[in-house]
Amino acid sequence: MKKIALVTTGGTIASKKTDGGRLRAGERSGEELVDMCDVPFKLELEIVSLFNKPSIHLGYEDLWQLKAHIEDLLLQKGIDGAVVTSGTDTLEEVAYFLDLTVENEKPLVVTGSQRGPDQVGSDAFVNLRNAMIVAADEQATRLGSVVVFNDHIFSAKYVQKTHASNVQGFHAPGYGYFGMIDNDRVNLYQRPLYRDIYKPKTKRGNSRSQVEIIKIHLGSSPSLLRLLLEMGATDGVVLEGLGRGQVPPAFMPLIANARIPMVVTTSANEGEVYPAYEYEGSTYDLMNHGVILGKDYSSRKAKIKLHVLLETGVTEIQEAFSK
Repeated sequence: MKKIALVTTGGTIASKKTDGGRLRAGERSGEELVDMCDVPFKLELEIVSLFNKPSIHLGYEDLWQLKAHIEDLLLQKGIDGAVVTSGTDTLEEVAYFLDLTVENEKPLVVTGSQRGPDQVGSDAFVNLRNAMIVAADEQATRLGSVVVFNDHIFSAKYVQKTHASNVQGFHAPGYGYFGMIDNDRVNLYQRPLYRDIYKPKTKRGNSRSQVEIIKIHLGSSPSLLRLLLEMGATDGVVLEGLGRGQVPPAFMPLIANARIPMVVTTSANEGEVYPAYEYEGSTYDLMNHGVILGKDYSSRKAKIKLHVLLETGVTEIQEAFSK
């Protein structure tokens, strides 16, 4: 009999309705969810109700705590895989953080729901059930952290929440999905070529590297970036540039004098940043002023990776982002 660790963190999948008909996220424990769910096969579950809150209330400290619990569980010989439930607002960041930091080849699945357990047409229990099926399947070993949603299995690195409310709320634009769950069976079509895993070099304290995202748009002002730099409020910045990674020229004096790591990504759903142009504010100009090219990472995934790199003492940040 397979044994799966179920770690719950809250979110819509664990929500309850208020008297006003709205949802209060993170109100149900893991035990409550399992009692309501049709657990597949003859799975044995070890349930850990780690957090009970909306996913937007999660912080970096919570992610590291979650990672420690997951690693401890997966190191147990009797545990065959793990499922993490998360709110969908930050699910893609939770999944990618675990992909970068959990050094274990056992299946690790992150899931959630767009509709609460009490709502008509809820996807809570089918997603949870499918996540358990994937976590118990040997095909899911060595995939890293994956997201299971609406019968699809996605790479944590590329999955994005693409709809605010629809049950098919997640996609991996430009990359597709690893596979699907059909009639309680895992059908895997592709696997990642490699994984990046980073571990702290020393015992961690309570400090956490703060990384912020600056979104570029037509007419955007460098005021927010200036404020962050002058206040010393961040340890790194992700610039979500336009096209191949361009920013307005007004940003360049600040960028040229910055003393913290900066990564540029593209706001486009597909493609990657590249020094194709040569003018002030172009990706080539940014690169010549020490900005790290964020390849095909979304700004949110780049933020998570930069945070992990800073926390684990990696100095070759450009090399890390080239993978």
